[in-house]
Amino acid sequence: MQILIIVAAIIIQVFLTVKKINPFLSLLTVSIIAGLCLGIQPAALISSIEKGVSSTMGSIALVISLGAVLGKILEQSGAVEKIAVSLINSFGQKNIQWAALLTGFLIGIPLYYNAAFVILVPLMFMLTRKTGLPFLYIAIPMAASLSTTHCFLPPHPGPMVLIAAFKADVGKTLVLGICMAIPAVVIAGPLLGAKLKRINVSTVFNEKPFSNVEETKTPSSLISFFVASLPVILIGLSVIAENFLTGSLLKTILIFIGNTNIALLISVIAALYFFGWKEKVKTEILMQWMTLAVNSVAMILLIITAGSIFKQVIIDSGTGNYIASFSQKLSMPPLIFAWVITALLRVSVGSATVAGITAAGVVAPLINQHHVSPELMVLAVGAGSVFGSHVNDPGFWMYKEFFKLSLKQTFLSWTVMETIISVVGLGMVLLLNIFI
Repeated sequence: MQILIIVAAIIIQVFLTVKKINPFLSLLTVSIIAGLCLGIQPAALISSIEKGVSSTMGSIALVISLGAVLGKILEQSGAVEKIAVSLINSFGQKNIQWAALLTGFLIGIPLYYNAAFVILVPLMFMLTRKTGLPFLYIAIPMAASLSTTHCFLPPHPGPMVLIAAFKADVGKTLVLGICMAIPAVVIAGPLLGAKLKRINVSTVFNEKPFSNVEETKTPSSLISFFVASLPVILIGLSVIAENFLTGSLLKTILIFIGNTNIALLISVIAALYFFGWKEKVKTEILMQWMTLAVNSVAMILLIITAGSIFKQVIIDSGTGNYIASFSQKLSMPPLIFAWVITALLRVSVGSATVAGITAAGVVAPLINQHHVSPELMVLAVGAGSVFGSHVNDPGFWMYKEFFKLSLKQTFLSWTVMETIISVVGLGMVLLLNIFI
């Protein structure tokens, strides 16, 4: 009965979205109705809603807002345009997909998904504008890179939790994860992007209405790349300090400035200086850029929050545990079992991290029972955690709203991309298992 209620809720959500009902309103309403139908008491349902809001806003509100501000400053100042031109000149227009893929992969390894995504969105718009190529043709390789690094590679939260749960080796997991991520991101990125060239996306490009910077005057390539990659540099230094430095003042400082929120704040201040005050741009203009950036993500934040409420209601109703107990009765190889149970949880609860953590408690005993590589078990669960993303996944709505896609376009691009990453990931886990 629980599964039927969840399926019905998803169908209703899709229907309301097709009817042009704002996703924030429809997701919130569907979440409440689904919670009551799943047997959650009204008081407990209110608690679930509050928990869903706090878990999301507490973890991504500053990340998305600061990332949007940084992206807007880079865009309005001409820095994004400079980076775009440099990439086109370096890779050539024929290889621009690979430029987007490499950029997403390198930035995605140390940077949290939400922050990396909002920073790279203006770059994808600018590359499309400069090359005249279809938007999804360029954007899908970037999105695939970010999604793959987020779910497969440490130091991202999901993989790190699984590494601890399975007592896996971080370095070995990273190496195997990269081997696994390369074919997944190539197939789900450039190859899928080429298939989506015919999808027409109406993308409106910002023409810098508030900029007082001369059109011919753009920042240098070095400064543009430096500021755009500064969050990555700071977070990367934090990871190095945490793993290789002993207790010292330097380690404390590096870990602090490498926090995602702090790193983005420092990067925003650096962008304001290099692209604003140093270039004699009025503070009033810079603050207008910031206001535009925050306004542009306000509804996106609300939609993502409503998606998290839907996820929290499903978790608190016990549906995830029900699926886990049901799947445990199946008889199949442990790596495939780990992938299947995580994929079922992912489709049900929406959150890749929650699906992975929930599955970890079920499949952890299999490692000793079947002598399975703990590193491959981490990657099998990671692969399952990206399967079939749809309307209960906050990432689904962030992708849809930032790229201004229809629901159908989002299913055909995002959901297909995530599923390809998941299936190819499982195939690579099974292949690596032959040699380990």
